[in-house]
Amino acid sequence: MEVVFEVKQDVLIAHIKGELDHHNAAPIRNGIDRSMKVFQCRDLILDLEGVEFMDSSGIGIALGRYKKLSKSGGRICISGCSAYIEKLLDMAGVFSIIPKEVDVQSALCLLIGEEQLYMEV
Repeated sequence: MEVVFEVKQDVLIAHIKGELDHHNAAPIRNGIDRSMKVFQCRDLILDLEGVEFMDSSGIGIALGRYKKLSKSGGRICISGCSAYIEKLLDMAGVFSIIPKEVDVQSALCLLIGEEQLYMEV
């Protein structure tokens, strides 16, 4: 499991790679919370593009960050889900309260309130 943190326009982006299960949920949760505080970010993007497996602990991380950020006026978005991860989060009802985007750039545009222009060539 690897988590790389990036900050763009006061949004913390957590790029998570590997398996998101009960063995590594606590360090990921603590790393996100610590980084939100250190970088003074209000909003969070959970980039799950590199996540190969997720159990209920991953759902708990998403819902726990949602609850914590909502109390302080912050927002969360999930991006980059594989079909498996998307189905798991959808069945758990996560997307009824946390928006999802196809990629980090789309999630960033959603959180900072900018429109993203797509152009096919």
